[in-house]
Amino acid sequence: MRSQPSRAAGLAVAGLVAFTVWISWRAKVLEWRLDTPEEVISLLHRRAPDFTLKALDGRTLSLADFRGKRKVVVTFWASWCGPCRMETPALRAFYQKTHKDGSDFEIVAVDVDDERPAAEEYATSSKMPFPVVLDGTQRTADAYGVDSIPRIYVIDKDGMVSWGRVGYQMGLELELANQLGIKDYGPAAARPNGGTGAPNGSAGR
Repeated sequence: MRSQPSRAAGLAVAGLVAFTVWISWRAKVLEWRLDTPEEVISLLHRRAPDFTLKALDGRTLSLADFRGKRKVVVTFWASWCGPCRMETPALRAFYQKTHKDGSDFEIVAVDVDDERPAAEEYATSSKMPFPVVLDGTQRTADAYGVDSIPRIYVIDKDGMVSWGRVGYQMGLELELANQLGIKDYGPAAARPNGGTGAPNGSAGR
């Protein structure tokens, strides 16, 4: 006689299915979509929520560490996010060309993956040269109103949000140079690998 699945086993399977559906839904909600126009950044000209998070290199990093000293570019991303993988090379190229000892800005990449290994693997393989901090609980993302990624903010030395964008757009490096007051950052320097195509205005979320 064939044994029937126990009630506990049935509940476990149902729970697994529900969890899988939830994860898939959250990924779709968070990921940038080409057919959605750019959102208005609700934090613009408001004080940026402070955060204290662990970095992949073991440091504990707080936004308050930079107040009065440096502007901060905060980008929210995840290893599974396709548009984030488009944004990373642009940020890396921008950082390598402009960030030096004594620079008055820093880039902080806030990862919203549920697990550290996924974030660590991608950050290592993509050679992120700036601090990467872990927001596995997504409390910081929630404080910043992040419901889609990538999402990027520029925070001035007084801790106020001076600029923000949802989604990746070509020409991000030029926009960051403008927002950070970096002069002589020409189109040729802004494109990784010596590309010659002009930045376009394709919006996304």
